[in-house]
Amino acid sequence: MAQDLEMTWTFSHSVHEFREQAGAFLSAHPAENTVLLTLADRLARGGATEGDPGQPPGFGWWRPGPDAPVAGAWVQTPPFPLRLSRMPAEAAVQLEAALAGSPVLTGVGGGVEQARAFADCWAKRTGGTVEVEVEQRLYRLGELAVPPVAGRLRQVTEQDFDLALVWLTAFFVDVDHRAQQVPQYLRGRIAAGELFFWEDESGEPAAMAAVSAVLGGMVRIGPVYTPPVLRGHGYGSAVTAGISQVGRDRGAGQVLLYTDLANPTANSIYQKIGYRPVEDTVSLKFFEGTVR
Repeated sequence: MAQDLEMTWTFSHSVHEFREQAGAFLSAHPAENTVLLTLADRLARGGATEGDPGQPPGFGWWRPGPDAPVAGAWVQTPPFPLRLSRMPAEAAVQLEAALAGSPVLTGVGGGVEQARAFADCWAKRTGGTVEVEVEQRLYRLGELAVPPVAGRLRQVTEQDFDLALVWLTAFFVDVDHRAQQVPQYLRGRIAAGELFFWEDESGEPAAMAAVSAVLGGMVRIGPVYTPPVLRGHGYGSAVTAGISQVGRDRGAGQVLLYTDLANPTANSIYQKIGYRPVEDTVSLKFFEGTVR
């Protein structure tokens, strides 16, 4: 049962209720809402996220008036930061007030304007401090330019589980991501046919990437990983281009991915194969002070 915690915000722990109420809004803006779409889909299918299984995910949706359509939403899989959809900054401010006292509010992520509006209110209310965890750029594929890298794309199977687990764990370490339930998360992506290797000319895996399910006409690429000893040969570009085509072949009108703005190499690579900027996002980490 949903609970009204603010005049225009409604909160729930039911992913099915969240999709019923906010699904049309999320699908109408699939690029800006890509993270929420894929999180909600994975949770609805009973799949593992990288969150804490002992803490239930939370959801919310915002209407600018009692009879208005949904125009904002959020999802959180504790202990990770709350993730905001596209929304007016005023909705983010209202949300922070509605969530006052939340025991699992460790940070916030989303579009720069919305996330910073939320974080500024949190810091003012609590006396806490806010630090940037990561700044990212969302890209959308235009005309795909396939790089001339020898090898082929191959879907990862259960027989590849051990190698894929080593690589996925290494990816999370590289990006300083506090992942939990990694084996369950990996098995879910393999079972869904979402994970692929790029094999070199000898048939050995050289890079790995995942593509989400088609939701709201979009797919999102990620994670993308190449072992350090195999970097510099174009395998990351090749697997990204290959799996991007898989997304289009599966019916996606929009193929999306995020890059860390602190990684100029990745940003350059993805633009060379046809990705174009959509918006910048930020993930902010909260450190509590003394409540005023």
